[in-house]
Amino acid sequence: MPRRYCQDSPDAIASCVLEDMVLLYHRPSGQTHMVISPVPEILATLEEGAALTAGEVHVELTRLYDLGPAEEAVPQVEAHLAELTTLGLVRIA
Repeated sequence: MPRRYCQDSPDAIASCVLEDMVLLYHRPSGQTHMVISPVPEILATLEEGAALTAGEVHVELTRLYDLGPAEEAVPQVEAHLAELTTLGLVRIA
């Protein structure tokens, strides 16, 4: 069964866009993270309280972006989600 990822709450992360970079302030931990695409886009798919698999995040992102073949893109999305989980920005549902 694939892992499902979600955000704790919609107000847990404050973001500030600086040209090609986004600063994410994680209120619960008090940490700020500097990220680039596709991290903000991945987080945006989880903003609605959704608990999605990497494959489902990929499907949502392909509605707006050309991510290439799913067999290459989905593992990359999974890797980003795993890293975001380690940082505490998302959690496994």
